[in-house]
Amino acid sequence: MKTCNPPLLAAVVTFSSLFAPLSQASIAYVSNEKDNTLSLIDLDTLEVVETIDVGQRPRGITFNKDFSKLYICASDDDTVQVMDTGSHRIIGELPSGEDPEQFALHPDDRHLYIANEDDALVTVVDAERSTVIAQIDVGVEPEGMAVSPRGDLAINTSETTSMLHWIDTRTHEVVHNTRVEQRPRHVEFTRDGSRFWASSEIGGSVVVVDVDSRQVIKTLRFQIRGVHPDKVQPVGVKLTDDGKYAFVALGPANHVAVVDARTFEVLDYLLVGRRVWHMAFNPQQTLLLTTNGVSGDISVIDVDAMKVTRSVKVGRYPWGVAVKP
Repeated sequence: MKTCNPPLLAAVVTFSSLFAPLSQASIAYVSNEKDNTLSLIDLDTLEVVETIDVGQRPRGITFNKDFSKLYICASDDDTVQVMDTGSHRIIGELPSGEDPEQFALHPDDRHLYIANEDDALVTVVDAERSTVIAQIDVGVEPEGMAVSPRGDLAINTSETTSMLHWIDTRTHEVVHNTRVEQRPRHVEFTRDGSRFWASSEIGGSVVVVDVDSRQVIKTLRFQIRGVHPDKVQPVGVKLTDDGKYAFVALGPANHVAVVDARTFEVLDYLLVGRRVWHMAFNPQQTLLLTTNGVSGDISVIDVDAMKVTRSVKVGRYPWGVAVKP
């Protein structure tokens, strides 16, 4: 696949805008861990429309509130890159700490909470000033990172310590720890912030935690006919805004679990690509995209039909995905 360098990219975007402007369609940005690139997918045509070089080993990616900037964890460069989404140029780098993997942007649209896997730290960065304002000691191999919708609480997962660390975002102190099963990977808050879901990869489970009581209210496990239990390794979790469904990416089991988010009943398992990692909705939440690392593609799930409708080939080892309206 041809990769556009920055000068050529600007010309391509200008020319294409005369005929089929990208701005008319939502665009999915996919980080390709082994290619050091982003693949851009037009969600109307479900085709890759651009491939952009970025830093080494891109993993976590997220937009700011107005989608004018994309933050990229360039893990092997020990930095978070800042991309201007109009020109697709890297316009800055943030002092992320060593080996950033996942991060979460505070609702204030300014402070990034970054998990530094090699340093057992959460680094808090002021993205406007490009300065570190706090470094918080957490467990070994921190990875997952989420900030509550109210902005008062951040949750970090430490893989080796098998804990969820509760961080007060006002004091930047760990105020509570929750023990979970082996290798917790991802955290996802409900829209109202009253609960969060956290996956444990090697434990093969997902816990649902009540924020006010700090108690686990449900532990979910998954069984897929014909798939060995050792391959059922939950990673990414996505929740619909209406509170009806949770989707859980089950890693080398090559399936996404569909869960009733109210009753916690597992409703179905959807076969996707190999080694499914993370997921993102389109703005209408009618489509769910999954990154499939080993097969190097994106599976497209029709949420209403609960059916996989398309596979889109991207780069090597797609990891993160974020959608720009």
